[in-house]
Amino acid sequence: MVGPEPELPQSLEKTRDPLINLHPGGQRDLFVNAHGRKLDAPPDNEIGLPRVRPRDPHGRWEIVSMRLPKSLQDPDDHRALAALTRYYGQAPAEHSSPFTGARFDTWDSTGTRHADRHRFTADDLVAVTFLSVHVPAQAAVRLLDTQAAHFADLLEQLGEDRDLVEEREPWSDDWSGWILWRELDALPGVGPTIASKLLARKRPRLRPIYDTVVAGVLGSQLLWEPLRAHLAADPELHGRLLRLRDQANLPAAVSALRVFDVVTWMEGKYGAA
Repeated sequence: MVGPEPELPQSLEKTRDPLINLHPGGQRDLFVNAHGRKLDAPPDNEIGLPRVRPRDPHGRWEIVSMRLPKSLQDPDDHRALAALTRYYGQAPAEHSSPFTGARFDTWDSTGTRHADRHRFTADDLVAVTFLSVHVPAQAAVRLLDTQAAHFADLLEQLGEDRDLVEEREPWSDDWSGWILWRELDALPGVGPTIASKLLARKRPRLRPIYDTVVAGVLGSQLLWEPLRAHLAADPELHGRLLRLRDQANLPAAVSALRVFDVVTWMEGKYGAA
């Protein structure tokens, strides 16, 4: 006999990811959309969904499924390094790459990026355009003017940038990072992809970049918590990403998460070979 359907965890209720696959203690799959409406099955365009299951008898949950890109499943660094070199160019310092995203990590036209780490700036809005997105005008006005102080407060509450691998435990729903994420995601015309790029611009070591290409490779439309959990279980991956950065002669401004993003995105766009 099938027991009562579980409540959707609050942190997942608030996500704008379109579908979540729940595995409540061995019961049948329960599919829900972002509004909590139950579905009998995933849609035809499912690209691979994270599994969620109870962590303990008290009803807390954890996300347990995210696959690495094939080039990082391979113990040989050759494919991952080739992807980085193709993206950033043979001589990254010369900015010779055909990919505009290669400038995202180091763009600092005013020379004040570090001083401005707790507020969004015009430079941040320019930087995300290198990743093929644009912050809509209404959202830009809020970030830079009418709600600038509010977002500055949220960034300060989040604290200084730090490596995601250092976050050993799952975050509560009222964690400052989730609050900031939801506020960015809710800006007019923004949504999860642009929000992730804005937040990654301010905290590049803590927040990974999400888009549909990355989601397709990882088999998960959720990213931040699954990647945190993966790094907590396998901290050696963080060291490998930094080693790949050094082998590709990339500057320290390119975080381990950005290496992960580029390797994953390149695999999704051009294959793992």
